[in-house]
Amino acid sequence: MTTPGTDERLREAFDALAAGVSTDPDAYRRVSAGWRRRYRRRRLVLAILAAVVFAAADAVGLWALSQADPNTHVIFSDPVHRPVAPEQVDRIGQP
Repeated sequence: MTTPGTDERLREAFDALAAGVSTDPDAYRRVSAGWRRRYRRRRLVLAILAAVVFAAADAVGLWALSQADPNTHVIFSDPVHRPVAPEQVDRIGQP
């Protein structure tokens, strides 16, 4: 445990240390402006990176589609099934 004398000496030492620190009135404003500037730059870089990735994916997709041979790459290769015509109905209305 600490004695009251030790606490008092420690308090005086911290008070003397705090008295020697000079404050700059514009320090917070300057640092805050730097934080905001870095935040805006980070957001801008992220938006540009997302746009570049999106454009690259579009370009690769369009390139792949333009290289495809339309005669060999068939999506629906099943024979076409035509719907059967309904039988003749001789009455209209409820049964």
